[in-house]
Amino acid sequence: MSKTQKINAWNVDLYIVTWNVSSKYPDASPLTNLLGLEKNPENDNHQPDFYVIGLQEINAQPQNMVLGFFKDDPWTQRFKEILKERDYVAVKSEQMQGMLLILFAKRKHILHLRQIETEYTRTGLGGMWGNKGAISIRLSLYGTAVSIVNAHLAAHDHMLDERIVDFNQILDNHHYHVKMYREIFDHDYVFWFGDLNFRLNGENETTPQDIRAMIQKDKLSELLDRDQLNSVRKEGRAFYQLNERLPAFPPTFKFERGTSNYDMKRRPAWCDRILYKVRADAYQNVQLSIEQTSYKSHPGYTISDHKPVTSEFVIKVFEDPAEKSIEFAYIPSWHIGEDNSILYTIPEGFEENDGTDWIAIYRSDFSSFSEYVGYEYTARVDEKKSPRTKNRNVRRSLRLEFSENIDLTDGESYILLYFQSTGLKGVTGMAGMSNVFRAEKRPPSPRFEAVD
Repeated sequence: MSKTQKINAWNVDLYIVTWNVSSKYPDASPLTNLLGLEKNPENDNHQPDFYVIGLQEINAQPQNMVLGFFKDDPWTQRFKEILKERDYVAVKSEQMQGMLLILFAKRKHILHLRQIETEYTRTGLGGMWGNKGAISIRLSLYGTAVSIVNAHLAAHDHMLDERIVDFNQILDNHHYHVKMYREIFDHDYVFWFGDLNFRLNGENETTPQDIRAMIQKDKLSELLDRDQLNSVRKEGRAFYQLNERLPAFPPTFKFERGTSNYDMKRRPAWCDRILYKVRADAYQNVQLSIEQTSYKSHPGYTISDHKPVTSEFVIKVFEDPAEKSIEFAYIPSWHIGEDNSILYTIPEGFEENDGTDWIAIYRSDFSSFSEYVGYEYTARVDEKKSPRTKNRNVRRSLRLEFSENIDLTDGESYILLYFQSTGLKGVTGMAGMSNVFRAEKRPPSPRFEAVD
């Protein structure tokens, strides 16, 4: 984008959840309240544009990890169920042992999420084990670059130096493949959250009972003066690049499971945090901005020894003039059990990656990019009917044949999505969407001997 080009800009809102679930599965407690929603979608006062769900210590036993290759874990399933009926799509997820990160977007935005990539860094056992570390998703959200980081740092009061080492190790080893946005802090917006495990200074001076008494007397500001995260940020030792609104809620760790009573075996602390950063002056023609509209804990959830924390942000995004989209020709219907031919047009300047772009077919009410029914790589374009050209500066139309073996249901509605592979490791984005069409099974043609 030209630094001086006039562009359209507007605000979108993003809602972040961080929760150490202590290896527990979801219970009967409704998660709608955690998401700022009502049980009935019709009663929702507000539905954000994006949800980011960051969990730590999900049940990552070997049998569950193997099962995760075939279906979503119970937490992902629960969040999908809630958000699907509100027209959200799970765009991307990443898991590293017990850490899970999921990005949901309102369906109207998904065509404008490009160059999506995940990354992870292990810091447990000197970088050999993934029980601690960070997982992230980076993407181009309209014209802005966003990095979303879910971290779980070293535990225990006396391990402050190890937490700082973890932070720097994540920065040193977390590298993306998108040009200009190789590192976390290269991005226009950064959201860094998780069980950061920072405790309160004065381990030998204040007991768990002392801290609990101060909480009961609402002396949170005095406790925050001892907060390790605030201290290391002020000293420039870690997280100083990021901003945080001071928590106005009580410490979120450690609780007796099933209650909202602090466990006196540990000193209560604000382990669960959400920080952010914006490069406000990254462009000459638009001023980026971020407003944190909420930051709170949810004490009503008791299955874990941590309380979940949420925060909502309003950020400014802008139209990307360089964004190109595939145009599908109208598809009247899909014939089950037959080869189907589709026509699509590649706009001028579109970076098609020969052989690794693909077109997938989904049910029209899909709730995740992983729910495709079938797909074909664009490398299978019929060269005779649609001759390719190496010239990317011309508009061109191509025809692709889908196999008769794709299993669709008669009478159901479907849609095609075009996925663009940039040629960089693991970097993809959706770049086109067809009309919704019905699948139908045509009656067989009459045999010759059946014709009078």
